[in-house]
Amino acid sequence: MAGASLRQTSDIPKRTSPRKRRGKKLPDLLAEIAGQWQGEGPIRLMFQDEARFGRISDTRRCWCPKPIRPLCQAMVTQEYTYAYAAVSVSDGQLDTLILPHVNGQCMQLFLDEVASRHPHERIVMVLDGAGWHQSESLSLAPNLRLLKLPPYAPELNPVENLWHYLKSHFWSNRAYADYESLETAAIQAWKTAVLDTKLMKTVCAAPYLNRASSN
Repeated sequence: MAGASLRQTSDIPKRTSPRKRRGKKLPDLLAEIAGQWQGEGPIRLMFQDEARFGRISDTRRCWCPKPIRPLCQAMVTQEYTYAYAAVSVSDGQLDTLILPHVNGQCMQLFLDEVASRHPHERIVMVLDGAGWHQSESLSLAPNLRLLKLPPYAPELNPVENLWHYLKSHFWSNRAYADYESLETAAIQAWKTAVLDTKLMKTVCAAPYLNRASSN
């Protein structure tokens, strides 16, 4: 076009530096909490999350002998149960409950259960900013403190790896006749995989924690 001026551009894409998160690092936060927290027993760091498990089937690719073509039954009934979990990355110990809802009342039940399982330890539980995690009605046991994850950072929660593992190994390509069958399958998955501390330590590994401790 006559009279137009064109800006010279480069074919080389600009490099964007990774976003740096502000605030204290986790080791510094834990040291601060331990110093301010008057009590006996070691600090147990746990990461917490919930996952929905329902009768709407999760269809995925699967293996079968050649030349058989697998057929997976589909289900669209909207009935759900919820798995609550808190994992200690250092030793693979996992505390879990299967509950019917995600709300402040069920969260209170889970927090009380975890605190009762570790009466001689000081638990620092890291969790996201879900509304039921911040309910004013929550009452914390003397041996429990909550630490909020940075916003929009699910990759920092090792429990996310657990959900991926359970969905791929136990909760996909299956249909359930009723809610009781759904709940039974969820509990069976916990008994088969979650009670294996060595497996959970591998599945829920968080290399960034090691890097943060060494810096």
